Amino acid sequence: MGKIKTTHVGSLPRSYELSDLLFKKDQNQKIDLNKFDQIVSRDVNEVVKKQINVGIDIVSDGEMSKISYATYVKDRLDGFSGESERKAPKDLDDFPSYKERIARTGGTPKYTRPCCTGELKIKDKSSLTKDISNFKEALNKNNHKTGFMNAASPGVISAFFPNKFYKNDDDYLENLSNLMKEEYEEITSNGIKLQLDCPDLALARHMTFKDLDEKEFLIRAEKQIECLNNAIKNIDSSNIRLHICWGNYEGPHLHDIPLEKIMPIALKANVQTYLIESSNPRHSHEWQIFENLKVPNDKIIAPGVIDSTTNFVEHPEVVKNRILTFSKVIDAEQLLAGTDCGFSTFAGFGNVDENIVYKKLESLVKGSELASKVI
Repeated sequence: MGKIKTTHVGSLPRSYELSDLLFKKDQNQKIDLNKFDQIVSRDVNEVVKKQINVGIDIVSDGEMSKISYATYVKDRLDGFSGESERKAPKDLDDFPSYKERIARTGGTPKYTRPCCTGELKIKDKSSLTKDISNFKEALNKNNHKTGFMNAASPGVISAFFPNKFYKNDDDYLENLSNLMKEEYEEITSNGIKLQLDCPDLALARHMTFKDLDEKEFLIRAEKQIECLNNAIKNIDSSNIRLHICWGNYEGPHLHDIPLEKIMPIALKANVQTYLIESSNPRHSHEWQIFENLKVPNDKIIAPGVIDSTTNFVEHPEVVKNRILTFSKVIDAEQLLAGTDCGFSTFAGFGNVDENIVYKKLESLVKGSELASKVI
């Protein structure tokens, strides 16, 4: 067979200059918007070039313009205001001294996270237009064709921005679905693959919905997939990726819901590719679920063969072996090599040093090449 292609989850470290502007913008401080646009455009081109230079096949814009993978939505939709209650992951509640240490050392990003307090309406289309334009320009400049752009799923938006307006959470989800479909369709109509970030299917279990029992959470997950499918009904599934994660933080993760509980629900999404965590010590065994769970022939699994929370650079042989492990249970033609999560889920925050990020991605490419020779 041919080479197993490589990708990653999306976010990449922003420059200090850009992170500073993103946080000022988030706090409604006055900034030079022309300068902001210029810096974003410059940095998108730079991260695209870096990904291509290390050999990544399917690249992203690094989410340069966004303060985070989900909360950017408050600047594109009307209906959000105030500040929502912050819920810590349940595993950190179990270890208060560790939770306090994270907060004390600045490990918790401070960004605006409002509630839904009014009718949702689209208020800004220009930000998405600029993101698409910057990315397409960077791809053209660097003579590269295949790229993807992240977008928040209706479910993760509802998990971050609690409903204080609609009659119930299902109604809220349905309204989000109807509005976000425009963003999803705009991305794909420009020849860019859409990646839907869905930690609402995993992380939300031990954070937003930690007070629900498992059965209640899985019913909730079914509804989230139903609304997601509504939002993407006009898009060919081959142009859509879906990312599932349990939270891109170093912690005990003792309350992570098992992949075997959520993957059958996730497979109901009308998407082609699934990016899942599989390198970190809490989830590296879960390749085994695919011994009994059949992946439909038209779907692709992109296991994370690089850990996004540690500065260890995985040896290419380690990456190769992780890919080979998955090839035992999934046809090689249905595999894509990826990372566990993004490297800068929130602007200015991320465990991995910027320069080490690209060394890890380089190792991803080398390991994939080694695996491709023996599969």
